Amino acid sequence: MAYKIIGDSCTDLTIDLKNRMHVQIVPLSIHVDDEIIFDDETFNQEEFLSKMEKSSNCPKSSCPSPDTYMKLYEGDEDVYVVTLSSNLSGSYNSAELAKKLYLDENPNKNIAIIDSKNASVGQTLIVKKIYEYAEEGKKFHEIVKLVEQYRDGQKTKFVLENLDTLRKNGRLNSLQAIIVSALNIKPVMGSTPEGTICKVGQSRGIQKALSLMAKFIEEDAGNVKDKTLGIAHCNNFERANYVKDEILKRLPFKDFLIVNTGGISTMYANRGGVIVSY
Repeated sequence: MAYKIIGDSCTDLTIDLKNRMHVQIVPLSIHVDDEIIFDDETFNQEEFLSKMEKSSNCPKSSCPSPDTYMKLYEGDEDVYVVTLSSNLSGSYNSAELAKKLYLDENPNKNIAIIDSKNASVGQTLIVKKIYEYAEEGKKFHEIVKLVEQYRDGQKTKFVLENLDTLRKNGRLNSLQAIIVSALNIKPVMGSTPEGTICKVGQSRGIQKALSLMAKFIEEDAGNVKDKTLGIAHCNNFERANYVKDEILKRLPFKDFLIVNTGGISTMYANRGGVIVSY
């Protein structure tokens, strides 16, 4: 059966991955002060980072409309949609509403909306799994079951160079942010099974924090010989490569991929942030 994979724009893909896996991306939008920036092929990471750093306000994102999703559901293909965690964005709910409306008129259509319970490269790895299963010729309902099992076993960790966005959106109060910044303390963060964010640990200095993250990954990754390691970075490939080397000298992942963050992931990760999913 022909198939179509749709990801919201927090799914961070290289051009090669996007073309090879035939993924269609639905853009979210970002509001910085009075400006609206679309997270699509026009997104300029460096310009956006500069605008965000100059603003005293917290950037906000808006999810795609149900109508945007519905237009992509058209056709004879099975449809798989991968969204940013429903606990971080309304993208999942928008895709689900679009599915309900579309199935009212097209009840025999196969549409799966997969809440990644993740973000960034975590979504990328889920898209990759869908592609692999579909190319193997697996049926729609089997693919959905296998991908949900994969998602539920997935883990993500990240280290942020800059805490400004966390402070501005209320996840860190100003006093904590000032103290952490003054002491050069870098938190190691992670995802929960519910798709929210938690603190895993911290270290003084970015290199020590990245090494600590690699240690945490070594401790909870389990059997990785058939897994792909996914790394996303915000405008710092050298740092992502360092993390890759630190992890691969500890664990024998089958493969790895490194991507630069798109607009939504850049908003959360900020300059120099590194996200790892496995």
